[in-house]
Amino acid sequence: MKENLNILIVGVGGQGNILLSKILGEVFLNVGYDVKISEVHGMAQRGGSVVTYVKAGTKVFSPLIDKAEADYIIAFEKLEALRWIEYLKKEGILIYSDYEIPPMSVITGVYKYPDVDKIVKKLGVKFYKVDIPSLLTKVGSPRVQNTIMLGVFSRLIGIEESYFRKAIENNVKPEFVEINLKAFAIGRNVDLGEVKI
Repeated sequence: MKENLNILIVGVGGQGNILLSKILGEVFLNVGYDVKISEVHGMAQRGGSVVTYVKAGTKVFSPLIDKAEADYIIAFEKLEALRWIEYLKKEGILIYSDYEIPPMSVITGVYKYPDVDKIVKKLGVKFYKVDIPSLLTKVGSPRVQNTIMLGVFSRLIGIEESYFRKAIENNVKPEFVEINLKAFAIGRNVDLGEVKI
C-alpha cells in the first residue's frame, strides 16, 4: 500500500457509506496505519448526498480531503460519482456503481438524468465501472452494494483479504455477516478488465 491513502466514499443515504468507512478504518488500523475518518451527511435520511472521507498513512493530521487529493473515489451511485469527481487526483482511480437513484429534480421532470458514463470518459479519469444491479441479483439482497464495492476496492490496494473479512465480521450485525462476506467475495472476483480512461 502507498505511504498515504485518501479515499472518498460517496452515495446517497441508506447505501452503507458509513459502514464501509468503519470497515476500511479497521482494516487500515490493523495493518499498522494511522487513520482518520470524517462523515458528512447531507439530506441522508431523504436520499440526499452522503460523503465519507477515509485517510490512512504513517501519520494523518486531518480527516478532510480537498479537491484533487483523493487516490480513490468509491461511488455507490452514478450521479454521486460525477458530483465528487473533482476531488480525484490526476492519477487517482474512480470506482463507480452502474446504479442510478434519480434525484427529485429528475423525478419531477425538471432535469434529465445525465449520461454519466459518457461524461466520465470525456473527463479522461481512470475508472472501473461495476455492474452492481446484476451483482446484487447474484447475492440475493439489495442491501449489500457497499460490501461488493469493498471487494472490488480491496483488490487494488495490496492488503491481504483476511483483514477485510475480519473487519466485516467485526462491524456487521451477526445475522448479516454471511451475506456480506458473500457480497465481498463477489466483488473480489468480478472481472474488471483493465482500468479504463
